[in-house]
Amino acid sequence: MLSKETIEKVAQLAKLKLTEEEKETLGKQLLDIIEFVNQLNQVETEQIEGFEYTLEGTLLREDVPQDPLPREKALMNAPERENGFFVVPRILEV
Repeated sequence: MLSKETIEKVAQLAKLKLTEEEKETLGKQLLDIIEFVNQLNQVETEQIEGFEYTLEGTLLREDVPQDPLPREKALMNAPERENGFFVVPRILEV
């Protein structure tokens, strides 16, 4: 079982404000995730060759400079805007 402090720390890191019931649910879900990762760690992978990803042969579009998107068009679907900027929730505590 995860300690209440651990659950609260995870919630704080994820910027979640949880009720006691939600903390209990989160604790159970985290234990399920940890158990699944432990199962993955038990899989024998010694005989499996590693995978190397390279950009060679990857189809990417040319990086061609273009005119920027007009501000009004960029903000057109913004749920909230102010003085020509997107308004987003504050994530840093000042």
